[in-house]
Amino acid sequence: MDGFFNAMSASLVLLMLMSVGYFMGARGWMNASEKKFISKYIVNIAVPCNCLTGLLNNLDHDSLLEAGIMVAAALLGVLMTLLLSLVLATLLRLPRERWGVFVAMTAFSNTLFIGLPVSTQLFGDACVPYVMLYYLANTVFVQSVGFLLIERAGTKGRGSVTLSSFLKGVFAKPPILAVFFSLLLLTLDVGLPAPIMKWAGYISGSVSPLALIYCGFIIYELGLSNLRPSQLRQMKGLPTMLAARLVISPLICAGMCRLFGITGLAYQVFVVESALPVVSQVTVMAGDFGADDKYAATGATLSTLACFITIPVLMVLMG
Repeated sequence: MDGFFNAMSASLVLLMLMSVGYFMGARGWMNASEKKFISKYIVNIAVPCNCLTGLLNNLDHDSLLEAGIMVAAALLGVLMTLLLSLVLATLLRLPRERWGVFVAMTAFSNTLFIGLPVSTQLFGDACVPYVMLYYLANTVFVQSVGFLLIERAGTKGRGSVTLSSFLKGVFAKPPILAVFFSLLLLTLDVGLPAPIMKWAGYISGSVSPLALIYCGFIIYELGLSNLRPSQLRQMKGLPTMLAARLVISPLICAGMCRLFGITGLAYQVFVVESALPVVSQVTVMAGDFGADDKYAATGATLSTLACFITIPVLMVLMG
């Protein structure tokens, strides 16, 4: 039971950090401008630094082939979850404005704002390379299939995804660029100067607390009133989404890891990353495209709160 209590303790710490963001929103100390600043800082500066320190400190030239196998396993796991989501949405006969939103919520996990702090709290900094590899696989689908699904569900379509927009959406992201830059350095078997690595280490230390404060503020924005039973009864499909996102998705990922021979810390990190809440971009894209953004917001809030119950259980099952 040590694993369960350690995971419960980690979850409590994470919830306490999220409560800071909720409290700051409730007191009016944080609003849309601060939210935008934190988001841009995390995605464009802190996470890339985290990628550099995590990958360069925990991988080496000889482990690159293994990293490629891990990305392939993660890609296949996300693809299988996506196919399951399409089947479930069809069986539920959801209306057009919710169909694509449901699939995106079910298929893609929040590997950055929730996944990185959750994994580092559970496994320590040694998990960062595996988080980044799973993030790479997840982002490929979010920026392509996720975009198309939510556009199809909305009323404000902006045109189909082209190859150039897909490549820009994936490979122009600073975290992805940092992953490839780090992999290039590992391939060449060279490192960065010590002052740069120390600077990156200081910056990367801000990722987890700020990401969780950001998520706490998001929950404040969405409003806990949306979780009242009378409101939830109008949200057909959300219980199915939660079961698929938090229970079935990690089972699929575990199967893919076994198939590709991935064990140890990488296996544990991948399974946890696949069992995370709805990816935050779904709510934003639903609002942009005229889909049911309240449906997306409610699903994101529910899955975020529920994951702090399911992840300790998952840690026990993984031993």
